[in-house]
Amino acid sequence: MKTLQTLSLILVLTTSAIAVDDLEKRASWQIPDAEQIRSQLEQHLEKQNADEALKLQINILWDTPLISNDQSLLLDQLINSLILIDTNIAKLVNRLESTPATGAQTIPALLNQKDLPPFFTNNIRLYYARWLAQSELQDECLEVLDGIKPQDVVDPATLLFYQATGYHRVLAKDKCLRAINLLEENKDAIPRRYSTLANLMKADIGPLEKDSLDEVARLMSDIQRRLKLGRAGTRVRNEEDDVIAKLDKMIEELEKQQQQQQSSGQGSGSLNPSSPAQDSSDLGGSGPGNVDRRNHGDAEDWGSLPPKERQKALQQISKELPAHYREVIEEYFRKLARDGS
Repeated sequence: MKTLQTLSLILVLTTSAIAVDDLEKRASWQIPDAEQIRSQLEQHLEKQNADEALKLQINILWDTPLISNDQSLLLDQLINSLILIDTNIAKLVNRLESTPATGAQTIPALLNQKDLPPFFTNNIRLYYARWLAQSELQDECLEVLDGIKPQDVVDPATLLFYQATGYHRVLAKDKCLRAINLLEENKDAIPRRYSTLANLMKADIGPLEKDSLDEVARLMSDIQRRLKLGRAGTRVRNEEDDVIAKLDKMIEELEKQQQQQQSSGQGSGSLNPSSPAQDSSDLGGSGPGNVDRRNHGDAEDWGSLPPKERQKALQQISKELPAHYREVIEEYFRKLARDGS
């Protein structure tokens, strides 16, 4: 009898452990069912008093199965439905498809209108943000996606993916990793391209250290992207100043290391002469005994390395890193030359 009770207790505990484990592994977001989305559309059509011809068009659209069962196409399918319902949405989509992105974009007023239910508005914002991201306008993309949660859209994977790429591009490491971790909660259900690129982004940004040459190179790349888009405002100038400050700090540290090495070498040479004089005596020589006072320049420049030593220090910075990082160092000196520093 006791054996049977023990076995029953073990079975209960095992079942409970499995249930807890399944709960822990359960993703915090799910891809919505197509029928749920279709139901919301039908309710919206009823409120709009849509005619039967429009309802028939939308029914045909949703009766068509998705290509390769790709759930990310739910967003496009919903937008194609809203185009048929709202002419303003149709105009916006037509503009995005026909006009390439140039420079900063003003967020369309349509994205903040109150006529549409929040669910539809959030999906239009996601559609617009995806276009911004594909046009390298990550700042605007993140602004448009701000506040939207996975449960607010038909395609949570696309939302999390473009949040991750945006944060990756602007070097928001912690936010990028959080978005990737959320995306990977449903890695078996998301498009393979999202999963592959998410893993690459994680491996790329994970080791990034603050004030490293790697970070400086990425900042320079981001500055170039912004300037290419015609942005030369306060943010770009602040990033340029930040890059210069970080490089100044690196070079200053290397100069100190070089000086310490030189001092160490000179000190060891004076304490351990190879052929010391045997006796204290006059070793000859007819010079007057005067020594020229060395000019160290201004006090604030004291300790600066000569050009050859500075070049050696710069090589020391980049010798173990990819060659393109040298461009960052060269840009540093071009900046100094332009500023007359």
